[in-house]
Amino acid sequence: MTEDSAPTAAALEPDLAQIISCVGGYDPKALPVAMAKEVIGRFVQPLRVAERVDLRAALGRVLAEDVVAPMDVPAHDNSGMDGYALHGADLGADGAAVLRVVGKGLAGHEFTGAVPAGTCVRIMTGAVLPGGCDTVVPQEFCQVVGDAVHIPPGVLKQGDNARKRGEDLRAGQPSVSSGRLLRPADIGLIASLGQAEVMVWRRLRVAFLSSGDELRSIGQPQEPGSVYDSNRYTLWAMLQRLGCEVLDLGVVRDDPALLESALRLATENADAVITSGGVSVGEADYMRQIMAKLGDVAFWRIAMRPGRPMAFGRIASRGHNAVLFGLPGNPVAVMVTFYHFVRDALLHMMGAKAKSLPLLPVVAQADLRKRPGRTEFQRAVIHPLPDGRYSARITGDQGSGILRSMSEADGFLVLHHDQGSVRAGEMVDFLPFEGLV
Repeated sequence: MTEDSAPTAAALEPDLAQIISCVGGYDPKALPVAMAKEVIGRFVQPLRVAERVDLRAALGRVLAEDVVAPMDVPAHDNSGMDGYALHGADLGADGAAVLRVVGKGLAGHEFTGAVPAGTCVRIMTGAVLPGGCDTVVPQEFCQVVGDAVHIPPGVLKQGDNARKRGEDLRAGQPSVSSGRLLRPADIGLIASLGQAEVMVWRRLRVAFLSSGDELRSIGQPQEPGSVYDSNRYTLWAMLQRLGCEVLDLGVVRDDPALLESALRLATENADAVITSGGVSVGEADYMRQIMAKLGDVAFWRIAMRPGRPMAFGRIASRGHNAVLFGLPGNPVAVMVTFYHFVRDALLHMMGAKAKSLPLLPVVAQADLRKRPGRTEFQRAVIHPLPDGRYSARITGDQGSGILRSMSEADGFLVLHHDQGSVRAGEMVDFLPFEGLV
């Protein structure tokens, strides 16, 4: 299938209303975080448009087909150490031996002579093992006197330090599986197979905008009551880390015609659309009604803090479809909802086999107030403890508009839906920022 003939992402998606009914319906005033993630996960579908790219352009892309090893890696039995290659059968019961050196094998220069019993070959790391040799004694473990190598007891056993042909990869077996978000180690592994190009899914196209009369772009003068728009820069950075192709539609004023025009433009040029602001119940929050006009959208008040107001669904314009994420306007709430809802959905659309984000147990430094019935994400800094564990303290005021608290934090303390208050010294789950794609 070519890119021009491929259906849009949303055209491949199941019906949102059916999915919501499958998970038991929902209360728009208090949709639990877990249910919201389940609905989104069932709704979004991967893109299926692949392209072949140079290996050096594949970092951060999602592999579209398995990379199959055309050969064994390593291609030969070889030495894992600088030392002496020998027959393991020549070692005594205690591992000791005295062997005569009959030659030298270097990486790239194979020793092809005979290695009779009772002899050995000087060898370097990576060099092909001479015929019959199955063991390597590191040079620092033995003493050389003339052409004789003395191996003391207890330092070596048969098979040590010998790397076997195909022990890393076997010819014909997948070396990197499709759906892998390619990391530096993957690029190196593919290069070790002599492969210069790989098939990857095309980059996901994501359009984003901020809405609100109070917002100003960087470089514009501030008037009383106005603020600089940080959300677009935060979203741009998070989307860049995911490897998306981004379309920044800027700040859109609280005008229904302008908002509809921007959403149509986004839908016609992207696979997913992210907005920030305008999804609450304010008098000038027109985004909800325009989203409903353009598509099939579920408006949620999610049982979480911060990030309670959020919209998700599908919108359409002139034959094009896009998945929609309507995020809150507060800067911290944007990051929380992105990491906990949008990130996984976009990775799935990219074709990545993404793993759930790891939660690490840490010790609460102070009491944490929490009432059951909602999930809370509190910004925190962690510190190592003498016993090997980590303790965590929150970064001061947890207001959803205090972006400094995110900048200072190492991650989120995650207080789950049914969880109550936490006492100082109790364990609590922590989600680190580092490692987030």
